[in-house]
Formats: sequence, C-alpha cells, structure tokens
Amino acid sequence: MAQQNQRNVVVVTGASAGIGRAVVQRFARDGADIGLIARGMAGLEGAKRDVEAGGGRGLICQTDVGDPDQVEAAAQRIEDELGPIDIWINVAMLSVFSPVKEMTAEDYKRVTDVTYLGYVYGTMAALKRMQPRDRGKIVQVGSALAYRGIPLQSAYCGAKHAIQGFTESLRTELFHDGSNVTITMVQMPAVNTPQFGWVKSRLPHKAQPVPPIFQPELAAEAVYWAAHHTRRELDVGGSTVIAIWGNKVFAGLGDRYLARTGFKSQQTNVPEDPDRPNNLWHPVDEEVDHGAHGTFGAQASNESYQLKVDMVRDKLMAGALAVGAGALALRMLRR
Repeated sequence: MAQQNQRNVVVVTGASAGIGRAVVQRFARDGADIGLIARGMAGLEGAKRDVEAGGGRGLICQTDVGDPDQVEAAAQRIEDELGPIDIWINVAMLSVFSPVKEMTAEDYKRVTDVTYLGYVYGTMAALKRMQPRDRGKIVQVGSALAYRGIPLQSAYCGAKHAIQGFTESLRTELFHDGSNVTITMVQMPAVNTPQFGWVKSRLPHKAQPVPPIFQPELAAEAVYWAAHHTRRELDVGGSTVIAIWGNKVFAGLGDRYLARTGFKSQQTNVPEDPDRPNNLWHPVDEEVDHGAHGTFGAQASNESYQLKVDMVRDKLMAGALAVGAGALALRMLRR
C-alpha cells in the first residue's frame, strides 16, 4: 500500500470534473504526480493546473474509458512519463435519467461501457502493472446505489451493482494469491457535482441529487483516506449507511417508499430543456472547465460526522476492547 506523505503516482479517471476533479485537487495538495484521464480537454487542462499548483506533475490523457485500448494506452503512457503507478482511482461515470420504458438499448450500452466496464478496464490496466511489483492500491468510487436501486436511474444503478460484484470477486482472488495489491470501494451519497446539468435526461424537470447533498471535497477526502488505509469498504454519509442497511432489512418497504418519493426527489421545479447538450456521447467540458462543483452548493454540506467516526472506528473498537479487558481484569482482581 502506498504510504502517506510520499510522492505518489496516482491515476484518476473522470479527472476533469465532479468527484474526480476534487480527488485530483486533494492528492495535488500532497504534491502527487497524477495521470489525468477523462474526455473533456478544458476540464483536463484545469485539473493539470491544480496538480501543478501543488508542486506535482499532471499528465493529460484524453481518454474514453469505455474503450479498453484507450485505457491501456493511457496507463502505459502514465508509467512511461510519470513512473510506476501507486494508486489507481476509478471515478468516471455516465448516467441517463429516464424511466425504463423510455430507455433505449444504446442508452444502456453506453452507460454500461463507461460506468461499469470503464472500471473493469481501469482495474485491469492497474493490475497488469501492480501485480508483478506486488504493491498498489485500487479505489473504486461507488455509491449507495450499488446496493439500493432507485427509479429513473436504472442504467447507473445496474452499473454500480455490477462494480460491486466485480470488486468482490477480484478481492477474493487477490486474497487467494496472497497479493499485496489491495482494493477498496467507497460508497458515496448524493454529491453536488456538475453532472446534473449535463446528464442525458428525459425528465420533465431538471435533475437534482437526492438530499441530503454533500460537497465533492468530502467525497475526495474519503477517497484519499481509503487510498492510504486497508478497508474493504468505506461508506460516506449517514444517508448512505441508511440506504445500504435499510435495503438489507426492509427492501420491500424501500421499494414502495421510492415509488412514492423517488420521482419528485430527483427533480427540481425548473422545466428541463430537452434540446440542451448532454455528455452521453460527447464531453460538455471540451471548451469550458466546469470544475468540481454543481449548482447545489447552498444545499450541500462539507461535513459528515458518520464519516469521521467510520474513519476511526478501528481505534474506537480497540479502545473499547481495552477498556473492557481492563474492567474484566479489575473485576477478577477483586474476587
């Protein structure tokens, strides 16, 4: 596992905007050298400036992660120019907001190619280089929707569920091989990113994240922590924990609740323009750098007490065990 405070070579897919961009900014603060993978050139150039401001080297690799050959070429270029990859972070995603009855086969294929297979291709490229060295960390940016499907995002939910299954399978293989390459999945809540302004949508009103909403910097801090610790999964936000565990216990109730609330909660009161550009096939940050944030900053929080506790849960458990052992020893001495 890569060590904190050393100069790492990091790869971030989806690096031009949203969570990916915030992740780049977080690692840039350490002066990391970062391979920047995305489609939109303006966003990539902005991300490179972020890296260089922190003293690191940023390498732009304009790449569609739905194409395995492009991903492999990007990985090789990063190793050739920046050095051996220590940390690979899969973030790139696409979605379509639409009822299933209005979706097309092309919609599903494109979202699956990027949001699921893009993670597979990125992971394979990382493993190809990390396994012979027997070191490295892969972080999959997941979602509460990897466990709990919601209406109007069937393609995205399906892809996130697939990432979950793929990651679990790979983890067992790494254990079997006794590998020192590790993989972690970070399950995200609703985040204030630009995607809601450029996602393909067939909804009558503009799409929005389902509250509570968090800022991308919180998501990035969780990814950064996961990249430097050995943890199977890290959940971000109480809403994520509720969604995941609620679905395990009350899945049927969740189905009916989302049937009643899931359509309205994912839309604002502003009518959607059906002719606006979307990023399903072509980037919308080719000429304009949209950065990490969306338009929901006034509703978004940059703090999660749940995440703070989750990050130190091992210490809390160790402390509780120590207190318990001490109490037991004292009781036995008094006998």
